[in-house]
Amino acid sequence: MKSLVLPPLSALYGAITRSRTALYERGTFRTFKLERPVISIGNITTGGTGKTPLVEWVARVLASSGKKVCILTRGYGRENPRNRVLVSDGTTVFADPLKAGDEPFLLATDLVGVAAVVSDADRLAAGQGAIQHLSTDCFVLDDGFQHLQLARDLNIVTVDATDPWGGRRMLPYGRLREPLTALKRADCIVLTRCEQIDALEAIRKEITKQAGDRPVFHARMRTRRISSIHQATDPQLPKPIAAFCAVGNPQSFFAHLKREGYEPVLQKSFRDHHVYTEADVSMLSNTARHAGAKSFITTAKDAVKLRGLRFEIPCYSLEIDLEIENDSELKRMILESGNR
Repeated sequence: MKSLVLPPLSALYGAITRSRTALYERGTFRTFKLERPVISIGNITTGGTGKTPLVEWVARVLASSGKKVCILTRGYGRENPRNRVLVSDGTTVFADPLKAGDEPFLLATDLVGVAAVVSDADRLAAGQGAIQHLSTDCFVLDDGFQHLQLARDLNIVTVDATDPWGGRRMLPYGRLREPLTALKRADCIVLTRCEQIDALEAIRKEITKQAGDRPVFHARMRTRRISSIHQATDPQLPKPIAAFCAVGNPQSFFAHLKREGYEPVLQKSFRDHHVYTEADVSMLSNTARHAGAKSFITTAKDAVKLRGLRFEIPCYSLEIDLEIENDSELKRMILESGNR
């Protein structure tokens, strides 16, 4: 029954999406421009595409040029999505993961001294407030590709090399948020998780077919460090390990661990943005103990929600960086847009 219902729903969703985009292109729906440059980073599929590490990377590029940067984000999975939350002013982190959302909180803590972070579904109003109260020079619009209400000076789209086209079906039957033809709105494409795929040529050909001669940059996920989520010092990670996460693409996390030489005796995934409870941790501990694990490892995004919970065995966090081929050209595009 599910397979019979979802295709027509996907067709309806696709029709609505195309109509909405056309109304913006014709000017029926108005697009507003902030008084400062906006660089958007988004995707065309649901689930994790490596977008958050790129947001951090772009913010650092802009800040290194002397810009006062603010990240505008919806803040998925937060306690009250209708509230505007000043997660960080660039110097101090004011909100916890429940109020900010896990990804905004992670960005805020990683970017202390680099960028402010504001969680608000109304990115236009949040941006206007940041100009007035934070003296923002430049904005990074997180998950902004479909946020057509706000004009942008550079439109970057991430495509996950491990699952680039979301089954080639629109939501809810597939994972496409827009038809592939939407890639023509992008100024450039960042192909993420390239280290997990041997043959990238077919993906590049599809990108060229849909987006034309837009620049395509290859990005790889690289381990920054593995750290204890509870201890100030980080003793060596005890093996065997149990791995768990609540991210959009859990298999990419597990694959990353295996490339780093870890072979988890247990792999457990939760729904993206899952809020962990003591019951979850107790279940994980029992399962891991029976599997023979001596420690847990999870993502940095998950770790920010786990520090107040009690684990029977040590828990560690995998922190990653983005490494981009030919990054000088992407930096040039970012800085040129950030100075408009």
